Amino acid sequence: MNEYKALSQEKWVNVEVSSCPIQDQPHLTSLQLNNDDIFNWNVALIVINPDSLYYGGYFKAKMNFPSNYPYSPPSFQFDRAIFHPNIYADGKLCISILHAPGDDEMSGEKAGERWSPAQRVESILLSIVSLLDDGECSSPANVDAGVMLRKDLDGFKKKLKEDVEKSKADIPAGFVMPTHESTCPKPEKLIDDRDFWADSDDDEEYDFGGSDTDDEMTEADDGLPDDNDQEDGEDQDE
Repeated sequence: MNEYKALSQEKWVNVEVSSCPIQDQPHLTSLQLNNDDIFNWNVALIVINPDSLYYGGYFKAKMNFPSNYPYSPPSFQFDRAIFHPNIYADGKLCISILHAPGDDEMSGEKAGERWSPAQRVESILLSIVSLLDDGECSSPANVDAGVMLRKDLDGFKKKLKEDVEKSKADIPAGFVMPTHESTCPKPEKLIDDRDFWADSDDDEEYDFGGSDTDDEMTEADDGLPDDNDQEDGEDQDE
């Protein structure tokens, strides 16, 4: 997938294609895949916003893509359950963007809020990162987390910090965690051009005006008769 190649270059997500034997996934046999199964990803979300309560966490998850992707959405499940209103106790995520296409009268979700083939993996992951800091408590997947977020914010933050610290145990050996500072573009170095302008002041002693030859050519080519031309014309008339 081109999406995998593109996301592999991003700093805020670590994507690793899992190796799965074909016999463990019989529904993929017809695709004649090798051990690298592009339909099953190991993903880690890395929050690099220093203002986020999840900053510094390394949240591993699995994404499974159906055979008819992108017409149907992938599934997403955290390896470690996070205490969050929209994450079930087993780590499964409840988010509108991963719900089947079309309006849902029961939940009240409109088609524009749900999955569409126009969505991409990057838009899914960005939506999940945004959801972490902006949990939806109206219909929570984890009722206890929803209640605590509304009524005991300090207690919720304490449990959240515990989850962030636990997630750091999943950081791969040798992997350098990106930070806010390391991902910010470095400002371009300003060029001090004061010496240039100082040198240009010295050029005033040089005369860059036109040469005498230029003046003569201009005078000869101006197209207007001079005094000698007028005298020659009078002699011819006589």
